[in-house]
Amino acid sequence: MAKIKPFKGLRPPKEMVEQVASRPYDVLNSEEARQEAQGNEKSLYHIIKPEIDFAPGTDEHSPEVYDKAVENFNMFQQKGWLVQDNKEHYYIYAQTMNGHTQYGLVVGANVDDYMTGAIKKHELTRRDKEEDRMKHVRINNANVEPVFFAYPDNDELDAIIKQETSHAPEYDFVAPDGFGHHFWVIDDDKTIARITEIFAHIPSLYIADGHHRTAAAALVGNEKAQQNPNHRGDEEYNYFLAVCFPASQLKIIDYNRVVKDLNGLTPQEFLEKLKEHFVVEEKGEQIYHPEKLHNFSLYLDGKWYSLTAKPGTYDDNDPIGVLDVTISSDLILRDILGITDLRTDKRIDFVGGIRGLEELKRRVDSGEMKMALALYPVSMKQLMDIADTGNIMPPKTTWFEPKLRSGLIIHKLD
Repeated sequence: MAKIKPFKGLRPPKEMVEQVASRPYDVLNSEEARQEAQGNEKSLYHIIKPEIDFAPGTDEHSPEVYDKAVENFNMFQQKGWLVQDNKEHYYIYAQTMNGHTQYGLVVGANVDDYMTGAIKKHELTRRDKEEDRMKHVRINNANVEPVFFAYPDNDELDAIIKQETSHAPEYDFVAPDGFGHHFWVIDDDKTIARITEIFAHIPSLYIADGHHRTAAAALVGNEKAQQNPNHRGDEEYNYFLAVCFPASQLKIIDYNRVVKDLNGLTPQEFLEKLKEHFVVEEKGEQIYHPEKLHNFSLYLDGKWYSLTAKPGTYDDNDPIGVLDVTISSDLILRDILGITDLRTDKRIDFVGGIRGLEELKRRVDSGEMKMALALYPVSMKQLMDIADTGNIMPPKTTWFEPKLRSGLIIHKLD
């Protein structure tokens, strides 16, 4: 069962929120963060990407960069750019993209729930990436950025959120990327207590986005528990910052592939090999989007093709084998193109669907890549089924958009 708690959020004053708020640390590089923060001393990038305060090329993992994060975090609080609430709240964070708004509850998620598997994951994490975020949590003694969770739909929570969002939000702005961000503070003690009770009957929470941040936050909390001889279990470090959305409101968008060469094959030889496991249809020069599961879009030599996996090439009873990312990885990337490790092979790159299939075409037409493969997006049901069975999705399977804006709220561990 999901154990959550309200907390005293550390937040920007209303008039400063747009200056403070930023994109998450892992969706842009140091130079992009430097450009976005230019002329804005209040940007959260000074805390989550503190290398921007050093000369270009500075190692973002150097001790002085981590120290700068702490210095900036303290300065933000001293100058009143981040102010802690005087009582514990839950919060509502809603995002709007393309006319669709999804409503998430901002909570303190429980460290033990992650350690015992009540918070379920669907991706593997890399220890080096975990350790980077663990250092950031340790030195700041805070979860500066939230993680993105899903929960099974609950009618009573829907009703509470509808009631709480019927009045004007605390924050309400459109970010430079065009996505809307809306934020409410839940102040009523009875409502806060009821939210805690409802979550206590929800069997599991699911990591949608932010596996490394989740692991880092939970592992640091677990460290603190082990280091405290008087540990009780109710200390603030037993919880970390999460935004939890009803699963039905979330939409996973496609995560596509571009490949540098055809493994020594001519385009015609490549297409012939595809026909063993796929029905191949030429679609011409107009962009072709996959129409359903097991249908793929191929861009090669200025033409689009529909590839439909033939019956028998996948097992509907295998939650991993039935995924289009598995079908394409095994039957196209591995068997034909010789790409066996999606995490490390330099011949392949990945393009989030938010960029559109035009980006696939551009990268092939430029000569940088030889072919592109677009996939039909995974469903939330598939993600939850895989997490429920203890399986792990192949790399680069899910892409969630919009990303959570960082800097709307921070959770301190003391």
